[in-house]
Amino acid sequence: MTHTTRVSETTEGQLSLLHGFGAARLPQADPERASSLPVARVILDAQLPHLDRFFDYAVPAAMDAEAQPGVRVKVRFAGREHAGFLAERVEEASTTATLLPLAKVVSPQQVLTPGVLALATAVAARSVGTVSDVLRSAIPPRMARVEAEFDEPGAAADPPTPPSEDPEASAVPPDLLPVAAGRAASGGFRRYPNGSAFLQHVRAGESPRAVLTSLGGYGAMAWHEEIADAVAAAASSGRGAVVVVPDQRDLARVEASLVARLGAPAVARLTGEDGATPRYRNFLRVLHGAATVAVGTRSAAYAPVQNLGLVCLWDDGDDQHVEQRAPYQHVRDVLLLRAEQSGAAMLLSSFGRTTEAQRLVDTGWAHAIQADRNEVRRSAPRVLHAADAYQMERDPLAAQARIPHAAWAAAQAGLRTGPVLLQVARTGFSPALACDRCRHAARCTACSGPLAQPGRHAPPACRWCGRPDNHWACPECGGTRMRATVAGATRTAEELGRAFPGVPVISSAGEHIVDDVRDVPAVVVATPGAEPVAAGGYAAVILLDGNALLSRESLRAAEDALRRWFSAAILARPAAAGGTVVITGDDDVAVGHLVRWDPAGAASRELAERHELGLPPAVRYAVLTGTREALTHFLDGLETDGAVRVVGPAPVPPDVRREAVLAARAAAGEAKGAAPAAAALAGHDSHRVLLFFSYRAAAGVTKLLRARRAALSARRTGEPVHIRLDAIDVL
Repeated sequence: MTHTTRVSETTEGQLSLLHGFGAARLPQADPERASSLPVARVILDAQLPHLDRFFDYAVPAAMDAEAQPGVRVKVRFAGREHAGFLAERVEEASTTATLLPLAKVVSPQQVLTPGVLALATAVAARSVGTVSDVLRSAIPPRMARVEAEFDEPGAAADPPTPPSEDPEASAVPPDLLPVAAGRAASGGFRRYPNGSAFLQHVRAGESPRAVLTSLGGYGAMAWHEEIADAVAAAASSGRGAVVVVPDQRDLARVEASLVARLGAPAVARLTGEDGATPRYRNFLRVLHGAATVAVGTRSAAYAPVQNLGLVCLWDDGDDQHVEQRAPYQHVRDVLLLRAEQSGAAMLLSSFGRTTEAQRLVDTGWAHAIQADRNEVRRSAPRVLHAADAYQMERDPLAAQARIPHAAWAAAQAGLRTGPVLLQVARTGFSPALACDRCRHAARCTACSGPLAQPGRHAPPACRWCGRPDNHWACPECGGTRMRATVAGATRTAEELGRAFPGVPVISSAGEHIVDDVRDVPAVVVATPGAEPVAAGGYAAVILLDGNALLSRESLRAAEDALRRWFSAAILARPAAAGGTVVITGDDDVAVGHLVRWDPAGAASRELAERHELGLPPAVRYAVLTGTREALTHFLDGLETDGAVRVVGPAPVPPDVRREAVLAARAAAGEAKGAAPAAAALAGHDSHRVLLFFSYRAAAGVTKLLRARRAALSARRTGEPVHIRLDAIDVL
């Protein structure tokens, strides 16, 4: 947003005709302007790409005191009153024409800080989006009653002053010094050769950047305690921190650790799940400096923390870190940009390692923090491959059995001393069905969605439209009998209940998620990401449906499977305490990395293969979706000078077309043109083009894409083209 446009009496009438909003009602007299910095530059809350810029308005003298940078305003634009943010005030406008005055200052709260505006601008540029779309995620909706609490004198407390520490005068290792509100550091970073050095640099006010492969699955040195150690180190240097996690379960754990370490007043929880009022109240606490640590889900990445010293991201491979609305930015990219802009330290932590994180290590942008082999052998469980040569010699049918002999033996032995976890790929009873005769996938006759059986005696129903189908017939062979191709968590729990009579069976999947289980014998069946934590660790962890996870039609299938396996396996007790993990699956390469407990090696190998093939994240790519004619017209005006490799156009598969329609509607919202965008993607002529380009050329290519989309939006020529950058669900 480097250029501005003035909004004058003449242009308002022209814009009203351009956009079809009717004639503008112009003010009869120009109010007296403010004596100092009389021009306000405003960001409109508009989703049309060609309106993604500053607009100049006059600041009336009556609004001089309250019209400060960062406040919400109302302005006249195209014959209507629009909401926006006052970005800055300047001395001179970009035109000699008479400017329209600001219509209203909605609130005196300066919710848009210069740092957040710079971050939103960078995110929009990287993601080929608009700044207003990013700000919609960054700044929560206004709640007038909450603002009243902060308008009172002294309502926002001063940020807590961190205690002073003198590591040289203490006999206790620096990473075990007591911090802030009470509990001492966990010592988890001492397990890693360079872990203590990272904390020392943060405590000294420096800004190291690291990718941590955590060994903390449960207990006093769990992953959330490690994050609390890093945040406490930043607090001891007088700086704030931002922590982002993928879901509510992780948020509850890391928030509890931070509150125990720093005290409740210093921590602000930011998540949309809490509702508009608590979220906005905590946002204002951070804005006013009453809280120095912001922890939450995606939107917390933009929290206006004062004197930011550290940004942390937990489990960057979780797809919940991807924003569901345009421009679909990943939180990892947001925090990387923020760390660069603010000069803050950066910590990416997870049990596995993504190829994106490995790329940061390979390029030298971040340092790897990981345990050496001796610590891995001490802390990790023993991992058995149920289909390796040794097991196959003992049990030739192990590859065909869903629960092979090695898994049964490990479960039986584990139940003598504690709980046993079984990870299954899918929720429900039978989430996928096929013809019993020819094995053709069973699909709905109304919408072609996959059929599933929600219960043992329930009729099959469509997973998309929910329509039951009691008279299904196979379109290939005419058969009327169906078989389950995948057993879900509910069916697995039911079968294990019969196999282990007298042992409690706990299911954690779908809408019924269990957070913790007691340290007593029990069978726990969970889907990936829904595994409960056992206080003393699981005696055994059985990872079922390995082939189902590995055979997904996705570039990231093996990477995602390993991430899920490591996340479940780390919940087992160490090998010295009898902890055992059994993995099923035919891919010896992927399974071998788990057996050796080598997430860094897996990520390095996968990234090297992506480099050879020219696939993300070795390169960046854009997904353009629309009609064939619209795509051709869009690309004809795109001058890339050979910096882009074009693949397509190709028809959008029908089973993903529905998701594209929802994405288009989320991107366009209520803006004029939303219906044509959705219609273009929903039609049978919907096509897709992939543009691959290097990181070196990325800034130029994304700038060209934004300019081309804005130009076509202003002309309103042709069908719309939907753009997504670095989508994780396309390849």
